[in-house]
Amino acid sequence: MVKRFNPDKRRRPKVDDYFGDWKWREALAESMVPIVGKLYRNGVRILMYGRPLLNCSALEIMKLHRFVREVEGNELSEIETYPVLEQISKMKLMPCEIDIGEMVVHLLQNKQLDSEKYVDKSLVEQKRTKRSYPLRPKDIVIYGFGRIGRILTRILISDTGAGAKWRLRAIVLRDSGHDDDLIKRAGLLRNDSVHGAFPGTIRVNKQNNSLIINGNEVSFIYSDNPKKVKYKDFDIKRATVIDSTGVWRDEEGLSQHVKNPSVERVLLTAPGKGKIKNIVFGVNDDKASPEDKMLAAASCTTNAIVPALKLIDDNFKIINGHIETVHSFTNDQNLIDNFHPSDRRGRSAALNLVITDTGAAKAVAKILPELKGKITANAIRVPTPNVSLAIISLTVKRGVGVDEVNECFRKAAFGSNLRETIDYSNSIDAVSSDYYSNEFALVYDSQATISNFNNVTIYCWYDNEYGYSRQVVRLLKKVLDVNLVRYPKQ
Repeated sequence: MVKRFNPDKRRRPKVDDYFGDWKWREALAESMVPIVGKLYRNGVRILMYGRPLLNCSALEIMKLHRFVREVEGNELSEIETYPVLEQISKMKLMPCEIDIGEMVVHLLQNKQLDSEKYVDKSLVEQKRTKRSYPLRPKDIVIYGFGRIGRILTRILISDTGAGAKWRLRAIVLRDSGHDDDLIKRAGLLRNDSVHGAFPGTIRVNKQNNSLIINGNEVSFIYSDNPKKVKYKDFDIKRATVIDSTGVWRDEEGLSQHVKNPSVERVLLTAPGKGKIKNIVFGVNDDKASPEDKMLAAASCTTNAIVPALKLIDDNFKIINGHIETVHSFTNDQNLIDNFHPSDRRGRSAALNLVITDTGAAKAVAKILPELKGKITANAIRVPTPNVSLAIISLTVKRGVGVDEVNECFRKAAFGSNLRETIDYSNSIDAVSSDYYSNEFALVYDSQATISNFNNVTIYCWYDNEYGYSRQVVRLLKKVLDVNLVRYPKQ
């Protein structure tokens, strides 16, 4: 069994009245809920070691406080965090993200610091002194309303915040010809068999052919030609289009979007071909800029394996390796046996394990050219609806133990520029369904790591729908230059 991380840096005195302590902390957590909501409406997102507190119940907030033990060896108490949150709520801040967990732990580990002065000094540059947002929010359009399109809609609406920096303005899709098309689209957005109910309200406006989603009016435009979409009729200007159809993946195809006078750029939610840059946020997003007219967010698998490979290569130097992805079935497969142009994928997805190919190795070489020719890859499609697993077996330059590999990933997940990309699990009972709607590109399973001198095998879970969509949105914010500054800074 792999040794579990537990430095127990801060030994908390035991309480005499567990129930009384619980009720006290529960009351504080309940008081946090409206404060977090008010800050969000003013553009300030509160996090607990990367996990958002927005829309969390009091009990969920308490669970997040306990989660901190996975990072720091001891949970946080609401008694410790509430005063800091209350102080933040009284400050007039420009839009930003504040990780209250990291901030409070820093205070607890440096008891000589004055709490109020530390918080004030940490956030001084975010104090609102002038207009901190554009005169007009930047327009976003989703082209395609399948699995990824609908999840992106959920995320973009939930991340709108004060609504000053950007707004989801429209969704472009093919007309089904059904009289109740808009109602059915609303139903698919409202209830999802995998990710559950939409956290908010959705109203159908038949007159405008739009949905009012948490107060955001999103127009539904029927078209099958990107160049001919009449965005101007909807007052959409200089839009960023997220193409989630996968129909066009090269420069010639994607250029149809930017030839529309109302479109500034297009972001593809699939691997780009030819000269299209493939970007994995957290790894090579420095190559993406607001000047790029066409970008690709690569694939869900590429987003899951590339950060892990880069971390291993940077720390231990990869000689060679193989990646096997155990991937949930997708719409590309047949529910029952039927013709399919690809080998094996014509067989029933619900009844079989299906060996298939993957472009993961080629994608790795594009993003991490130093690994070109060193990595092979294959995939197995399995009869589960969501969450996949990358099994990465590598030969590295020197001998390395399990604990050293785990510590490398733990530090990356909680204290590096990959903290938005890599999640870390210490659970001995983790299974795939535990990671439905997980926000990270990958979840490193520390309990599954294997090491035999310089041969290392790691297991990385990833929500191939939600986690990937989050990566797309992170890249979107990067190219729109609307990423929120996160405090405390690393």
